[in-house]
Amino acid sequence: QVQLVESGGGLVQPGGSLRLSCAASGSIDSFNAMGWFRQAPGKQRELVAFSTTGGTTYYADSVKGRFAISRDNAKNTVYLQMNSLKAEDTAVYYCGARPTLWSRFEYWGQGTQVTVSS
Repeated sequence: QVQLVESGGGLVQPGGSLRLSCAASGSIDSFNAMGWFRQAPGKQRELVAFSTTGGTTYYADSVKGRFAISRDNAKNTVYLQMNSLKAEDTAVYYCGARPTLWSRFEYWGQGTQVTVSS
């Protein structure tokens, strides 16, 4: 079973940038997709972005043009570059892995807190 460990969260001012990392204990290439989700207080977890082994990427409308997902298969690491951060981006960010095209994201990291505030 793969383990996912997120890092890179923190406190940043509005308009600032952060890069989150998700290190996997196994090959991320063995999963159909790797993704980033977030959960703000009192809200449901929502999909932010994902990247498939086939090269497809998806972004939630709220982050398009500001966030970018990338992967380094040699390092078994997935990144989320977040630019032009807004207060509404404040949440716990989770990395997830989807085994196949027909499955859900089944493996999760412990999350990393991102707080956007002046």
